[in-house]
Amino acid sequence: MSQLTYLFRSAPHGRNSGREGVDALLAASAYCEDITVLFIGDGVYQLLLGQDPSGVLSKDYAPMLKLFDLYDIEHVYVCAESLSERGLAQADLVIEAEALTRQQLQIKLQQAGKLLSF
Repeated sequence: MSQLTYLFRSAPHGRNSGREGVDALLAASAYCEDITVLFIGDGVYQLLLGQDPSGVLSKDYAPMLKLFDLYDIEHVYVCAESLSERGLAQADLVIEAEALTRQQLQIKLQQAGKLLSF
């Protein structure tokens, strides 16, 4: 299988796209070794520590993000500007993600073999 890039742009728990994206990502990792994961815009909220989605009757899937290392998903990036605009820092994230500028993320998107957006 060719290179896959997963782009997370929406906030978690308002709809199922984030959880479905993580499910698809983990499943694809069994067949593809070249996976890149990008979090931009409100997608950075997917990575936020201490979420309690029970108030909106949603399942907390943040622990699934911690499986990235187990599944050899090593290329995980977050938009530095998106974090800053939302008053967040990398210390607020549930997993380690390399902070890149929007321009650097644009380059990653241009290099994507196949792009899946959630």
